[in-house]
Amino acid sequence: MERVHSLGRIGVLLAALGTAVAVASSASGAASVGSDVSSNWAGYVVSAGYDATTGAAASYSNASGNWVQPAAKCGSAPGSTSAAFWVGLGGDSSSSNGLEQIGTESDCTAAGTARYSAWYELVPAGSVKIALKVAPGDKLSASVGVAGTKVSVKLTNLTSGKSFSRLLTMAAPDTSSAEWIAEAPSLCATVDSSSCRQAALTDFGKVSFSSSSVTNSSGHTGTITDPSWSATALALDGAAAGFGFGHFASESGAAQAQPGALRSGGSSFAVTWSSAPASGPGYGNGGPGYGNGGPGNGNGGGSLYGF
Repeated sequence: MERVHSLGRIGVLLAALGTAVAVASSASGAASVGSDVSSNWAGYVVSAGYDATTGAAASYSNASGNWVQPAAKCGSAPGSTSAAFWVGLGGDSSSSNGLEQIGTESDCTAAGTARYSAWYELVPAGSVKIALKVAPGDKLSASVGVAGTKVSVKLTNLTSGKSFSRLLTMAAPDTSSAEWIAEAPSLCATVDSSSCRQAALTDFGKVSFSSSSVTNSSGHTGTITDPSWSATALALDGAAAGFGFGHFASESGAAQAQPGALRSGGSSFAVTWSSAPASGPGYGNGGPGYGNGGPGNGNGGGSLYGF
């Protein structure tokens, strides 16, 4: 069974699409945040807009952020579960053919053993496991940068002081969006399989993101709520029907994840696991979340995406 990371929008638009999510920040000029629902992503995405200098569609050269590795609460759901936490560029559209990301996981085996890992992936290539030890409570710092066909990925365990970085080549990186995500990974029967199912989401309690920033192609750097781009909150509803790059059957529609309101000038937020549907009121101060996402990764290890 292959475990794969995300590619493209695989979510569903629900009734409150377009409602604004309140931003717990007093920063002047902060943009309002839209909302949507995904079948497997929870967090925030920035996209759309136009470059103020060139007038061309906006693109992004770097995304970065920190998070605290949450503990996997094994036994909350039967069987194995998985949850991935990452920063990335691309993959926000149903027409996307790429996604560059780096992150960690909190997983539970069917026997109830918690496992933690780190990985990177340049979709459509396979995920790669990182030899960087991760434990609950560790503070991680991640960044993804793109310059032409060169992609830089970096993950630092600020708690242990250990770091991983690579400069890679990718034929066609997608730089049309940036993301800070908690994800329910997907399982595929084989590489290039059109039959995938979304793994049950690990009960991770809460994951806190901070220092979230993005730089556009003009060199302007800002937080998620910078008025130079459009931001959207994503709520994960595993029961949501998929679209775009495939339709993924969920192993468990019980677990959900909800992003909270943005704080610290639009750079910090938390995503909370819940056994209740995420599409109701009360994540942050907004309505339902965003429709992004594709399948996720498990423990790395060179699986090809292949849709």
